[in-house]
Amino acid sequence: MRNVVIVGSGPAGLTAAIYAARANLKPLLIEGPEPGGQLTLTTMVENFPGFVDGVMGPQLMEDMKKQAERFGTEFLTGHVDRVELGEQPFRVFIEDQEFQAKTVIISTGSSANLLGLENERRLMGHGVSTCATCDGFFFRDKKIAVVGGGDSAMEEATFLTKFASNVALIHRRDAFRASQIMQDRMLANPKINVHYNSVLDDVLGDEAVSGIRLLDVKEKTTSELDLDGVFIAIGHNPNTGIFKGQVDLDEKGYVKTQPDSTATNIPGVYACGDVQDPTFKQAVTAAGSGCVAALEAEKYIEG
Repeated sequence: MRNVVIVGSGPAGLTAAIYAARANLKPLLIEGPEPGGQLTLTTMVENFPGFVDGVMGPQLMEDMKKQAERFGTEFLTGHVDRVELGEQPFRVFIEDQEFQAKTVIISTGSSANLLGLENERRLMGHGVSTCATCDGFFFRDKKIAVVGGGDSAMEEATFLTKFASNVALIHRRDAFRASQIMQDRMLANPKINVHYNSVLDDVLGDEAVSGIRLLDVKEKTTSELDLDGVFIAIGHNPNTGIFKGQVDLDEKGYVKTQPDSTATNIPGVYACGDVQDPTFKQAVTAAGSGCVAALEAEKYIEG
């Protein structure tokens, strides 16, 4: 029987582990298939407090893990297949292994939707990004592209004009699905050029992005643009598949938590980080909610 089982190892899960371990709860953290979460796909992180000169994403995650280990967190690498949260004790399964817990902290994060291009993954963090607020600063006075046609793409393209000299918005159709107000704001921005009926055919560059190749879906012709960065803005999916039917999820699949809390609809089960945050998706907000989850788990166990 464990006091706390934490599922997921991004900033939220690792912060929860640090706090739970310091409370002598001896937490078990199951890392999942991508230990460290989305920050391991990032190169330089410059907006996490305390790092004046920035810190590499993988290094930040490694340091947070060592900090959690120092206080007694047990780590296990594995993919959680299913959970049983209907009654105490809660049960978490990795294939034929079963772990029982008084509390469970869900910190499985969300995954950015990608186009599936080989160079898109290879150059992730080297000119390819899925987070404008994270990486926009690195593209000051540079030419970049944003791929997408929804509200998030409109918002990211508009935000990136604060830094970039020019933003090419790539959309596969001749009309946007974004709300009209977001479209109007984007179209009124002189720094943004829209490429309709176009899809990203390839990302160009050896060590870093040097351009993109576009395919015109109507004319079936290709063209190339010289630029320095590509932002993929086609949405995120919360990693909540194993929790469907176990905890309450919203219409997009994010875990519902109570106001000013990380508590789910099941007493003793908490959710923190991007798995319950469809809005901000920042390392620092994820870490903060991980702290809250651990403190609430501690209070629940004491009660």
